[in-house]
Amino acid sequence: MAEKKPPKKVSGRPGSRASQAGGEAAVLEKIAAMPEPYRAMGERLHALIMRSVPELQPTLWYGMPAYRKDGKVICFFRADKNMTFGLTDNANLVREEGASHQLMACAWYLIALDDATEAKVSAIVRQAAS
Repeated sequence: MAEKKPPKKVSGRPGSRASQAGGEAAVLEKIAAMPEPYRAMGERLHALIMRSVPELQPTLWYGMPAYRKDGKVICFFRADKNMTFGLTDNANLVREEGASHQLMACAWYLIALDDATEAKVSAIVRQAAS
């Protein structure tokens, strides 16, 4: 009877090149499984996030494409009935000046990704990861 070998581990330490490559492969696989038009939006979001903050590490978080910094998930997106882009409590959120409430926007439904929306998402990702 052949001896079963355990599966190869992808990572050494968090943030290693192998871990990042494995994380990105898993994210790209998840995006490829999305139905259209979300697949195209997911591909654009992934490229946009990686271009905006290259030090973010792609990973899967609760089965969704997500991006972490220093081991903590900062942002994510998912496609179900809509395309949703969101931030976690690890994101660096800026409160509106003079705001008397504690509510802050942390998730958005995306209908399409035009240049203006991409610019806004890019600014949000840069701020969240700062």
